[in-house]
Formats: sequence, C-alpha cells, structure tokens
Amino acid sequence: METENPGNYTFTGRSFSELSNNDDSSAFSDCNSDRSGEFPTTSSQSRRLLLSCAAENSDELIHNLVSDLESCSIEEQKQAAMEIRLLAKNKSENRIKIARGGAIKPLISLISSSDSQLQEYGVTAILNLSLCDENKELIASSGAIKPLVRALKTGTSTAKENAACALLRLSQVEENKVAIGRSGAIPLLVYLLETGGIRGKKDASTALYSLCSVKENKIRAVQAEIMKPLVELMADFSSNMVDKSAFVLSVLVTVPEARTALVEEGGIPVLVEIVEVGSQRQKEIAVVILLQICEDSVVYRSMVTREGAIPPLVALSQSGTSRAKQKAETLIELLRQPRSGNPAARTSDMSV
Repeated sequence: METENPGNYTFTGRSFSELSNNDDSSAFSDCNSDRSGEFPTTSSQSRRLLLSCAAENSDELIHNLVSDLESCSIEEQKQAAMEIRLLAKNKSENRIKIARGGAIKPLISLISSSDSQLQEYGVTAILNLSLCDENKELIASSGAIKPLVRALKTGTSTAKENAACALLRLSQVEENKVAIGRSGAIPLLVYLLETGGIRGKKDASTALYSLCSVKENKIRAVQAEIMKPLVELMADFSSNMVDKSAFVLSVLVTVPEARTALVEEGGIPVLVEIVEVGSQRQKEIAVVILLQICEDSVVYRSMVTREGAIPPLVALSQSGTSRAKQKAETLIELLRQPRSGNPAARTSDMSV
C-alpha cells in the first residue's frame, strides 16, 4: 500500500506543509457526531431521563439496550439504537462503555436492515462510536465496512451522510483505507459528492480526501469520474465547495491519470481563474496544483500560459502567502521556458 503525506497543516490527524501556517481545517466538514436533530420519538423528558439513568447506572442501562438491539421487535431495536446513539453522541466514556458492552456487532446488523429508519439509526450509532479511537479497529474488524458502504448506496440521505462520516473515521486507521476502497466506497462517495446536498458534498469530500492518500484509491476515484464534479464545484464560487474540492484535487494530481483527467475536464481554466479571483487559501492551493500538473508536461505548461496565467501569478508572487509566493515564482519560471527542460524547478517545490 502506497500512501502519501502532502505535508504541515493538520486535518483528521494528518499534517500538511504545502499550505500556509494560518490555514485552518474549515475547508472540510468535521464529520463529528451526527448533526441531525433528535429523533422525533424521543421527547425532551425521555432524553433527560435517559441521560439521568446513564449517569447513575450506565453499565446496566447499556446492557439492557444491547439486549434490545437483538429483540425480535423492530420498534424495540429502533428505540435501543436511538438511545445508544444519544448516549454516544457527546461523551467519550460512553462510547467506550457501549463498545465494551457488546453493542457494535448488533448495530452493524441493523445497518443491513431493510427498514430504512432502522438502518439509519444503526449507521448513526456506529458513527458516534467511531469517534473514539479505541473503537475504530473493533468496528472495522467486526465487519462494519461493507454494510456502511451498502448504506452509502441504499440508505436515506442522512444514512448516506453519516455512513460517509463513519467511513472517514475508520479510514483514520491506515490499513482500513485499502479495505474501504476495495469495498466499493469510492464510486459511491463520488456520486454523493456530485448529487448530494451541501452536507452530503462536504462529507463525501472529507472522506475522499482521507481515503485518497492511498494510491490505488486515487486511481479508483479517477475511474469513478471524480474530476467532473470537482471541476464543476471549483468553478462555482457560490457552492461553498471551492476549497474542499481543491484540497481533494491536490491529493489526486500526484498520479498521472488524475492530471490527464483534470485537463480533459477543463480544469486548467478553472484553476487559473481561482489564482486570479479566489481567496488567499484558494489561490495558494490552486497554484500548488498548477505547478504539479506543469512539472513534467510542456503541453500543459503551454495550455496554462495560453489561459493567461502569468499576470495573476505575478500578482500572487507579490501579494500572496509566503508559500503561494514561492510556488507562484517557481511556476512563472517554468512557464517562461515552456519548450525547454526543467532546470530551475526543484522536486521539493513540486510536492503537494
């Protein structure tokens, strides 16, 4: 398995150096505990009672809830999954107790339910349990990946979004990334990126960003035609997805298949426009991507030059972040010798 570490800001436990030090992680959704409202069957009074009981005798409560997960009654299963989800939503100690209490396997079984609401409750509870690092390996080894991928395909919109978040959390264990990719998650995440609502797009982009640190998942994403939605979202400044899409693109373009697909989808004009009119962070990541695709291709350098990239690059080299200035200067020098070798560009400057 080949992984890459694009280098010095922190997001989901990874460190990245290609972006300026003042960059924050707001380019991505947090994919923390579920952000849906409380379940309609749970009154404020019953929520208070549940939390009070949990505080007083959580072990007994969890044992009873786990037993109810395996009930013959779908309504009892729903109620138990709902209450486990609630207990696991904000308290890390509850997540550990619930996992140790044997809830994970019966919750995974619920994810395969033909009842869409029960499936959604199961996915959401697994998401909340996956926020605890201690639970991630147990959830994956208990067989959660394939059911979560199926939920990405067949679930409600909330189930799909929460399944994407749960897969992101499981992908933070490095060896799970290949397993998730090989289970068919990548095309479904690309589809969610393209067709989902704003939360679905954010969750899909976050999961794809994590999963595509593995080379074979990059190839899967390209084969799933990820470039079309990425380029469209980057071109739409009102989408609130320019940064997110660009960050996903930045991890993909380290493979030649992605660079070819990006150019074929009309990505060069979009990136040049971002360098010209985007935010400081958007300009920075766009110039990093342009530098990456131009490194080994005279043809791509000529295309970038013809799009009028040099004037905005010159402006960026004078007024951008320190990293953007450096990258812009290197790219300008490269573009001014489009038919020559690459003596001035250093390999260390081409990393993403």
